[in-house]
Amino acid sequence: MPEPLVHLTERSLWEAALTTGTYEMSTRGRTLQEEGFIHCSLRHQVPRVARWVYGEYTGPGELVLLVIDPDRLTAPVRHEAPEPGGEEFPHIYGPIPVSAVVDVEVWDGGTAAPA
Repeated sequence: MPEPLVHLTERSLWEAALTTGTYEMSTRGRTLQEEGFIHCSLRHQVPRVARWVYGEYTGPGELVLLVIDPDRLTAPVRHEAPEPGGEEFPHIYGPIPVSAVVDVEVWDGGTAAPA
């Protein structure tokens, strides 16, 4: 398996995806349909992304890190920078089948552990 992609989300959103068969949230508060792609990271990028997207998150439920096997995706993945010359992040241009998620880890704000 190539390096996995990861996506930080709320546990309730992941649990909802399990009932529909696909995960379709792009980032906190924005859907795939609104954004056009699903924001992802490589593992080393997660702490910075978590601070930027969730900050001092105190919402209901836990945050989880979806570990995604890119070989199981049906949508294209593009590595893109948010601004010219910036660090590139993986973006998935379509829904994530739940079968592409090979692990779900609880995110505690700095590390992840099996859910």
